[in-house]
Amino acid sequence: MANTQELAAMRRAIVISAQGLGSTSPNPPVGCVILDERGNAIGEGYHLRKGQAHAEVNALAAAGPRAVGGTAVVTLEPCNHYGRTPPCRQALIDARVAKVLIAVMDPTSRGEGGAAVLRQAGIHVEQGVLAQEALLVLGPWLASTHTGRPFTTWVYGAASDGSPDVAVIGPVAEETLALRSSHDLVLTRQGMLEEGHPGNHNPDVFTVPAGPISDDPSKALEGCQQAGARSLLIEGASPQALTLMDAYPADRVIAYLPATRASWAPPPWQFVDLFDGYRLTDVRRLQGFTRLVADRAWSGNRSTDKEMT
Repeated sequence: MANTQELAAMRRAIVISAQGLGSTSPNPPVGCVILDERGNAIGEGYHLRKGQAHAEVNALAAAGPRAVGGTAVVTLEPCNHYGRTPPCRQALIDARVAKVLIAVMDPTSRGEGGAAVLRQAGIHVEQGVLAQEALLVLGPWLASTHTGRPFTTWVYGAASDGSPDVAVIGPVAEETLALRSSHDLVLTRQGMLEEGHPGNHNPDVFTVPAGPISDDPSKALEGCQQAGARSLLIEGASPQALTLMDAYPADRVIAYLPATRASWAPPPWQFVDLFDGYRLTDVRRLQGFTRLVADRAWSGNRSTDKEMT
């Protein structure tokens, strides 16, 4: 069982891993912290973009020889294959760490998997350390690997009955601006695709689809995935957004509902249930609006979610 220092290190690894959101795709955003034999943090690192050093390698570089006999705390199972960079499990073996703590196992791991090879090398490995917390960062990437399409976040303003409003209100534009850097692509209200943060990705493995998004939702999302995107931010209730969401409901919904009076009779039309198949994760009051965040139900391995895509 992980001790207090190791749990603190894992939370730190999760926090720094988020700095790779919007730039690592098609790779996952991963963080790593190295502890010495006494449990003191001596190095940390995260993956910035595909083709560059992975989190474990960056953390080991910072730790240097003090990593010998120490512990590597990493948010995702160390990779087990040679790609644009050598396998991270070998870097950990070569560094002679004594223990590796892993939050989430990698469903794309090849061969026996990095954890198995580490164990064969005599390294103590623990899995599932703060896995649910690590999914705050890794969840969208994992969902994308399962569905074969980008994880979609839809931000829109709602009418009084909860249905999407074609007008783009100020808070929606502000929310989109705040979220851009953590998403690979943005579908604007004009129906165009843009990189969340221009120049964030490795251009050798990531491209922005040219022209307006396809009218065919399946082809549109497939094109984003093939371009290297693992997350897509959708702004407003444009015709393209509504068509896409009708065919493939968003993985995450952020809705702004107009404020109502304390005593109020709803309009005669049917109220739209925003949360059928979703779990409400955040509700807060803003000036003139109520902001809602809801995520589609996810079992963790996505094994039951194919019917929902």
